[in-house]
Amino acid sequence: MEILWVLMSLVLLGFVLLPFLRRRRGMIEQVAPGHPDAADPADYGFVLQEELDIRMPGPDQDLLDVLDLVQRTQDYRAAAQLLAGTEAEGERRWQRVQAFAGAASLELAQRPGGVGETPGGQWLRVWRAENPKDAGGAAVQAEFLTQQAWRTSTPGTDEFRIIMEEAKAACGAAALLAPGDPVPYIVELSVARGLAYPRAEFEQLWLKILDRAPAHMGAHLAALHYWCEKWHGSRELAMSFAEAAAARAPQGSLLAAMPLFAVFEHLPEVNLVSGFYQSEVVTKAVHGALFAVHAARPDDPMLAHVRHLLVFFLVRSERWAEAMNQLIHVDGHVGALPWTLSTDPAAEFAVYRALAVAGYEANGGSPATLRH
Repeated sequence: MEILWVLMSLVLLGFVLLPFLRRRRGMIEQVAPGHPDAADPADYGFVLQEELDIRMPGPDQDLLDVLDLVQRTQDYRAAAQLLAGTEAEGERRWQRVQAFAGAASLELAQRPGGVGETPGGQWLRVWRAENPKDAGGAAVQAEFLTQQAWRTSTPGTDEFRIIMEEAKAACGAAALLAPGDPVPYIVELSVARGLAYPRAEFEQLWLKILDRAPAHMGAHLAALHYWCEKWHGSRELAMSFAEAAAARAPQGSLLAAMPLFAVFEHLPEVNLVSGFYQSEVVTKAVHGALFAVHAARPDDPMLAHVRHLLVFFLVRSERWAEAMNQLIHVDGHVGALPWTLSTDPAAEFAVYRALAVAGYEANGGSPATLRH
């Protein structure tokens, strides 16, 4: 079962591809006091690179079991049952909607269909045909269409606009089936970015989400894209949005990590040395994310996303022990930013993990001294 594309966006989320990630091999000597080849991650119980799970940022065994069943049998009913039993206001429902939509989209890409051939993702079409009033299926269909637009067409083209308009209509239909569910409106955030909603229209959409789930981390990450300079906003607007979210974050909320995601969105390509990552703006954002991780519930579905991004920044800042302390929590799953921006997420993660181990040991660390 392959769902590499499934959670690349929590997200979703469309983060800008950072060219310097592809030049990681040439940067090793610049950022590590010891060469990663001199240290063995296996000494710390870390998973072998070829065994890293690139589908998910962290474990969700119920989702993986249902995805496997649905794709094996092409029967949607297990997916419908799982979504029906998932809390509407929580992060996990949004992630699962993305996962099912991504699985159907990837199936269709692999098997587009032809004469006498059934196209991939047929189970989603059957789901919508047999149970059109099912709110979960409607949300998955809306998300499926947004993913199709971003994957198969170019923003600004007629094809892209037509698919996005269809996705917008699907979001409206899904919202009518579940008035209290924020997910259809969160899906529409991607539509808002693609169709360049005017600010007033976007803010009306955002208020609908805040009315239903004011501390929804996935929604804030999706909204952050709209405010970034590569779309309709600016670096200042994006940082202002992220800092406002962090300031009003309730106790235990991961929204305090939002500024770190905003910094990541606007990383300048020229700053490849550790000095930038030790600057005040980065340090402040990292500290906010560390505080959020410390205060969050251990079972928060978004916790792994924040930890993965922290690994990236902590390694680049040469804060080896702190990077290792995040790695022990997320090792094994790498389906999260920044690794998913690479064509080989497992290899990307493994490089940073090796750098963390090398730096940790070069400064006196060992498996015996690592806190678990």
